[in-house]
Amino acid sequence: MTDSPAPAASTPQNEGYLDLRELVARFEEMGELERVEGADWNLEIGALSETVAAADPGRAKALLFDRIPGYPEGFRIMSGAANAFRRLALVLGLPEPETEMDLVRAYRRRARAGFKPIPPVEMTTGPILENVDRDEDVDVLKFPAPFVHEHDGGRYIGTDDLVIMRDPDTGWTNVGTYRVMVHDRNTVAIWMSPGKHGRLISEKYFAKNEPCPVLISCGQDPNLFLVAHQEVDYELDELAYAGGQRGRAIEVIPSELHGLPIPAYAEVVLEGEMLPGELREEGPFGEFMGYYASNASELPIVRVRRVYWRNSPILTLAIPSRPPENFTFARATVKSAMIWDEVEKAGLPGVKGVWCHESGAGRLFNVIAIEQLYPGHASQAGMLAASCHAGNYAGRWVVVVDDDIDPSNLFDVTWAMSTRCDPPEDIQYIKRSWSTPLDPLLREPPWQNNRAVVDACRPYGWKDEFPKVAEASPELKASIRRKWPQLYG
Repeated sequence: MTDSPAPAASTPQNEGYLDLRELVARFEEMGELERVEGADWNLEIGALSETVAAADPGRAKALLFDRIPGYPEGFRIMSGAANAFRRLALVLGLPEPETEMDLVRAYRRRARAGFKPIPPVEMTTGPILENVDRDEDVDVLKFPAPFVHEHDGGRYIGTDDLVIMRDPDTGWTNVGTYRVMVHDRNTVAIWMSPGKHGRLISEKYFAKNEPCPVLISCGQDPNLFLVAHQEVDYELDELAYAGGQRGRAIEVIPSELHGLPIPAYAEVVLEGEMLPGELREEGPFGEFMGYYASNASELPIVRVRRVYWRNSPILTLAIPSRPPENFTFARATVKSAMIWDEVEKAGLPGVKGVWCHESGAGRLFNVIAIEQLYPGHASQAGMLAASCHAGNYAGRWVVVVDDDIDPSNLFDVTWAMSTRCDPPEDIQYIKRSWSTPLDPLLREPPWQNNRAVVDACRPYGWKDEFPKVAEASPELKASIRRKWPQLYG
């Protein structure tokens, strides 16, 4: 459980692929991609994406759908691009891991070695400009936007997406991930949770009774998606953060209407304005907590005035559903590393691992492992993990365990909770925390929830006298694995 020291400072170089298309080829070479032909945009693609990811969490193949009924060959959908050990390591430019904690530690080591944002570089042209539909020629439904779940309110072209907006006061460019529903050929709607950066920016325009300019990328490098749906700092440029991730700048092209940065190697990008005075019904949509927790609601529409798209475009697809989902492994890995960094920066020593479990939708059940160093250490660790920026939104449980427990192993964690936690003494509560209308336990505003911090560590006062664990020693385990390797797969 020990996090090895950071290597000497160096800039990460993730130049092994140019764009999503090169990743498709690499995934196929690795045996990590399955091509699926003939699946219908209406429910079949959603159900296949959901069930394949759930059958082998963190290891399931990516799916590339083609020959979608009603659409030309080559108009494709990619599901679960980075949602597995080997593919995520490739996207992040990290060594291939064996376990969840290997991946989290590698991500952290790179960050600690000198990771810095690299601002995007502006280009005059790029593949995304191979086709540009303007005004009356716009037809969003020329792309196979899927009807994802059986009880959804419409087709969603934006799930694994980027929503790019510019703050009218500061000029800061924000990139977030929000669901995007298609109304008709040139009208979509964006649902944004209260408190999210995109929502705050749009409200600034609406307060002035002005339309809010917006770009929506519906297919792109999964590195950009990973950054867009993490809790990075307010006014930090996500495109610069993503550039730092890959070790070189993200190439962008100013959009025709509003000069917003279009990722040059994206697949399909919509441009238009959110209109505050025109409302249409959006939703419902099966969401990441695994429920239809929010009803359909009236939202400002986005009038799409430009569509930029590559030849043979690939839409990228995330399937929020009952966990495990087809994007939560990747999110859990990055979020675990971010929580680990934030609690250490707050001054907490002795952290040995963090994991945000997919069974908690990557947000609701987070575990932090520590080497107990002083009285109250476990309580401090739990409170920090529950309240830091990366761990605060829509949380429910934080469990603190000793360093002999693998935080990514639910058997280990529930065993520790069952044998080292005295519920009346070892569970604390945090009330009125930041949540979301997607929380199934919340029925009306304010969107606040309560959460528990569970101390599942040996009691500090007599931890050295706690009963010994009944388990073969690490040395004995290694010996028998070498002697009978055929028994271990």
